[in-house]
Amino acid sequence: MKRLFWVGLGLGAGIAGAVVTMRFASRQAQRLSPSNLAREAKGGIMDLARRVSESIAEGDRAMREKEQELRSDLRDAG
Repeated sequence: MKRLFWVGLGLGAGIAGAVVTMRFASRQAQRLSPSNLAREAKGGIMDLARRVSESIAEGDRAMREKEQELRSDLRDAG
């Protein structure tokens, strides 16, 4: 009776492990499919483009402020 219990327990654990492994492998294969990789790459590129655009706009704003400050200082000095 003990052997039957342990055999059943071992079979159950083996089946459960196989099911968990198959589900994990399936999810990973789906996550790494070409369409999902392309979608993630596109999102990353769009985010990078947005950040670069924001940086350029911020630099442009700072440049205008500094130029205005310098022109004001020139007017005050002259």
